[in-house]
Amino acid sequence: MKIRAAVLETVGLPAPYRQSRPLRIMEVDLDPPQHGEVLVRIRAAGLCHSDLSVINGDRPRPVPMALGHEAAAEVVECGAGVTDLAPGDRIVLVFIPSCGCCTLCAEGRPALCEPGALSNNAGTLLGGGKRLSMGDTLINHHIGVSCFAEYAVVSRRSCVKIQSDISHAEAALFGCAVLTGVGAVVNTARLQAGSTAAVLGLGGVGFSALLGAVASGARDIVAIDLNEEKLKLARELGATATFNAGHPDCAEQIRELTKGGVDYAFEMAGAIPAMELAWKITRRGGSTISAGLPNPALRFQLPPVTLVAEERTLRGSYIGSAVPARDIPRYIDLYQRGKLPVNRLMGEQLALDDINEGFDRLATGHALRDVVVFK
Repeated sequence: MKIRAAVLETVGLPAPYRQSRPLRIMEVDLDPPQHGEVLVRIRAAGLCHSDLSVINGDRPRPVPMALGHEAAAEVVECGAGVTDLAPGDRIVLVFIPSCGCCTLCAEGRPALCEPGALSNNAGTLLGGGKRLSMGDTLINHHIGVSCFAEYAVVSRRSCVKIQSDISHAEAALFGCAVLTGVGAVVNTARLQAGSTAAVLGLGGVGFSALLGAVASGARDIVAIDLNEEKLKLARELGATATFNAGHPDCAEQIRELTKGGVDYAFEMAGAIPAMELAWKITRRGGSTISAGLPNPALRFQLPPVTLVAEERTLRGSYIGSAVPARDIPRYIDLYQRGKLPVNRLMGEQLALDDINEGFDRLATGHALRDVVVFK
């Protein structure tokens, strides 16, 4: 079938993207779903820094590639072997397809699925196939989803069925921003009620981590960003203190306020200065958790004596250490009960043709979670 999709052909084109237009809206061919795959109609797709990192070259991926990884969709057709989904089912797409058989999946850590990571890096669906093309040219899939398109073929392992009647735009956020941010707090850190926390970087993931810390009963929550409007929103959402990361004495002020640092510091900006600040404001015996994804060539200098003498912990959190089939329905339920006000994170709703302008907003650091909505 013929579909319209946002395709990246050249990495590293300069901003403003409304002029360089790295994402071209193209008519491409989409093959039918094969065994274990599903054809879905995309209803809403969020714009995330992980997409921007492919556009600007921070996250190397093969091109040409149909971008997008955070989406809500509707099942259109099931391939052979898919018996637990049916046309009309509502789903949230997950950008790590879990095979269910590798060692890490068997350990209950599907976010680290080894075949899933291999297929994502190769630009294929789980199992190695590519279903997108233009003429004789195959188009790579963006981490198994490629949702900046009218339709997509995905692995069944990339789908989580939902029963909720929340809007498609709201549901899309649970596939990445909420799953990653809340999961970093709940699953990776296992934040204990009454503890203290800091969140560095108030994008969709960072704000979700803040909401997760509030829901988990953190006593004090420090929000840190360069954008004063986002700091204002953080206070409205439950931050007990806010700091501008650009202040030269930011770390000292936070350590003084928290009497030596926080129990948990969550780095969500994907920037080395943010990582360094997160480490500085973590107390003795505390944990620094990073869900940011900086350019793989960058390095963070860690003083081993501090790690040992202060019994500090430094941990990575990928997709919130999630079990998506378990966590997405839980987080949606918490949202509907008023415990995770994800709707406050919604930014602008865009048409697919305006996606480059949306990435301009994201690159400036001013956007919340803008969403492409398909009619």
